[in-house]
Amino acid sequence: MIYFDHNATTPLDDRVLDAMQPFLKTFYGNPSSLYRLGRISSSAIDAAREQLAALVGVQPGQIVFTSGGTEANNLALATLDPRAGLAVSTIEHPSVIEPALHLKSLDHQLTLLDVDANGQVTQHAIDEAIRLKPGLVSMMLANNETGAVQNVAHYASQLTEHGIKVHTDAVQALGKIPVDFNRLGVHLMSLSSHKIYGPKGCGALVFEKSVQLKPVMLGGGQEQGFRAGTENAAAIVGFGKAAELAKTELAERHAHLLTLRQLLEHGLSTIPGLTIFAERSERLPNTVQMGIESIDGEMLLMQLDQKNIAVSSGSACASGQREPSPVLAAMGVEPSDAKSAIRISLGKANTEAEILEFIKQLKSLTIKG
Repeated sequence: MIYFDHNATTPLDDRVLDAMQPFLKTFYGNPSSLYRLGRISSSAIDAAREQLAALVGVQPGQIVFTSGGTEANNLALATLDPRAGLAVSTIEHPSVIEPALHLKSLDHQLTLLDVDANGQVTQHAIDEAIRLKPGLVSMMLANNETGAVQNVAHYASQLTEHGIKVHTDAVQALGKIPVDFNRLGVHLMSLSSHKIYGPKGCGALVFEKSVQLKPVMLGGGQEQGFRAGTENAAAIVGFGKAAELAKTELAERHAHLLTLRQLLEHGLSTIPGLTIFAERSERLPNTVQMGIESIDGEMLLMQLDQKNIAVSSGSACASGQREPSPVLAAMGVEPSDAKSAIRISLGKANTEAEILEFIKQLKSLTIKG
């Protein structure tokens, strides 16, 4: 199997699994318990919090562990004050867009921040947000479909000058490019474990200490009272280990992924009628979203699957829908072109040989004669 869908999920790193194993069987104590087994689990969670904090440049007390990026995004948007407005970019993940629409139904004013043809939030959109002065602006650091990286630090500086809180969904960026909470200048940041070779079912919200978090789940005092429920110690330990590895291996991974992406794009350039979306944007080193004229993206995905090649037609959290990608629609891509889209997202274990085999198979499916 050639696996090119790492933006959907990454395989669990063996070293992460090794770190998790004792907490799956031997150290099963509830982290809230005072006896030894409980204290061991609690200490392991503290250590993981330190590992993740080191990766994103914050204090451990600024991290709340969640069940994933989706919960972290929901927790971030729940900080909105009553009657305060909200602004989100038009290319956000469904776990931001849908809570935003729910808040709109509760009479919060919702402003959508436009992007240009390269998937970049525009200065005009930021100026409009400043004029409306919402309580919170949410814009992702890197898009899960196109890989386009936003200039969050530049815009956050402008917004905070006007007393506007800023949240960024950094789920796709983490482990691929440097992510420093303080340098970004945001108030809230969402992260996920299974995008950086950690386990599924674990994420985190990073928060600036002045922000008043409002729990979306009640019933316990875990995670500083912001996230009720017994912690998944094994998954949190895995997230911590994955974060530690991401920090030490970031430069190596980035260089490897960029080399592979450049080889991929060179091969794609030889295919007639092919477009790379957001090609002129700064993008994640591992991500290419492309479309081929008159080719149905989902059909091509299934044909590649028959050849043991896994790619995506867009966001894994919006799969199964036949409508064109909202991200591409926001970029002004014609619906017929958007329906041709597939996403290739590379990982640290991929090879040049796999890239060449993919190009060979893609050509066999799309080039006639």
